[in-house]
Amino acid sequence: MVLLAAAVCTKAGKAIVSRQFVEMTRTRVEGLLAAFPKLMGMGKQHTFVETESVRYVYQPLEKLYMVLVTTKNSNILEDLETLRLFSRVIPEYCRVLEEGEISDHCFDLIFAFDEIVALGYRENVNLAQIRTFTEMDSHEEKVFRAVRETQEREAKAEMRRKAKELQQIRRDAERSGKKVPAFGGFGSTGMSSMSSGSIITDTIIESEKPKMAPVPVRPTGSSKALKLGARGKEVDNFVDKLRGEGETIMSNTGKMPSLASNVLPPPVNVESVHMRVEEKISLTCGRDGGLQNMELLGMITLRVTDDKVGRIRLMVNNYDKKGVQLQTHPNVDKKLFTSDSVIGLKNPEKSFPLNNDVGVLKWRLQSTDEALIPLTINCWPSESATGCDVNIEYELQEESLELNDVVIAIPIPSGVGAPVVGDVDGEYKHDSRRNVLEWSLPVIDAKNKSGSLEFSVAGQPNDFFPVNVSFVSIRNYCDIQVAKVTHVEGDAPVKFSLETSFLVDKYEIL
Repeated sequence: MVLLAAAVCTKAGKAIVSRQFVEMTRTRVEGLLAAFPKLMGMGKQHTFVETESVRYVYQPLEKLYMVLVTTKNSNILEDLETLRLFSRVIPEYCRVLEEGEISDHCFDLIFAFDEIVALGYRENVNLAQIRTFTEMDSHEEKVFRAVRETQEREAKAEMRRKAKELQQIRRDAERSGKKVPAFGGFGSTGMSSMSSGSIITDTIIESEKPKMAPVPVRPTGSSKALKLGARGKEVDNFVDKLRGEGETIMSNTGKMPSLASNVLPPPVNVESVHMRVEEKISLTCGRDGGLQNMELLGMITLRVTDDKVGRIRLMVNNYDKKGVQLQTHPNVDKKLFTSDSVIGLKNPEKSFPLNNDVGVLKWRLQSTDEALIPLTINCWPSESATGCDVNIEYELQEESLELNDVVIAIPIPSGVGAPVVGDVDGEYKHDSRRNVLEWSLPVIDAKNKSGSLEFSVAGQPNDFFPVNVSFVSIRNYCDIQVAKVTHVEGDAPVKFSLETSFLVDKYEIL
């Protein structure tokens, strides 16, 4: 048999993971898999289909297909036996046979596929041997790690012993009244003026640290089985290529900035009493309408940086009519908040913690009422002779909101090229690496409460879901705000600063 490729794909022909065993371009593989669903006859019990050039041998895996693409002169019995082995390998690495689980373990599956087939021909292996080969348990690596750990422990023990010797020398010199010796080569004057607790510096310890012995290497032959760190240059070249294609690469030491810090400007003047009103929404809608779940979490965070304004109370205006559930911090006087909407400590003699972010009030809203959806998304894919015509529109239902940097991401089938966009409000960008069409709108508010996008592309209606939405806003969804801050004694007003943010945790149309 000559096996060209092995792939796991959706019923629409979208490749999730594919391994080619001969020279094939990505376009060729995606074209073969995209044509595969159209070749299967309805109601037939065959497990293979043929074209003029190739044969597809397949097995259903719930909502997916395990597909082998072979030449027409291959042995169909061997093909079926190989297909069964491929189908048994997948559950070894994936708990559920779903697209997301397959994508998460794609490299494990590719490594396993390589153990089954080499250069288009089946290897004589079984499932247990594949599992053993892919684990790559190396005795040499274990020995290397054990030797390195032993050397590190010995070096630390020697370092501690030298530090104790230096401390003992100094104590003996002080008791005998002799001049304290200077360590480290920086002159005795500067070192003598230091206290005894700071004599043993990192420089001294580092200079006394013994050198690690080199790991013995066997001289017999050249082995490439264990070259740790030898692929560093290749990794750097790969990262440079990704940067050249427009991908954002974060360094190991860098931290990914939050969405709010990227888009929302920080307050100009941060006072000694500063508060943040933050809300995050998680929403799931059906493509045919209906709110499956909506959960909104909000919190007021207080930060005091001056002890003179530590004993304060916050006057809260709650104009929410959506049925939000409020909860105060355990140290906050609940009776005072319930009766007067005032946040203050149970013990008025105490102050709020200094230079710490303290969540004083949080709220939660959970509902399946469609009227509470802040931004509705309608996606209408219609099949046509050339593929699908997709119409997608948005409408702002909560007109008091102003949504900034809105991005509506629509999945595009793999291997069909860029969509042909017709009418569009705002801007769009086709990300060919992620197979996503991103529809961007800088602002959605009461003056720009609705808009639409139309495009055409090859595919089926199910290929354009789920639709994901992201946005930020400087106005919160639930009408809860801090109106005033006063001292506990005398009710004198206290100057404060406030920042508000409304962010998306998850917003998708399934």
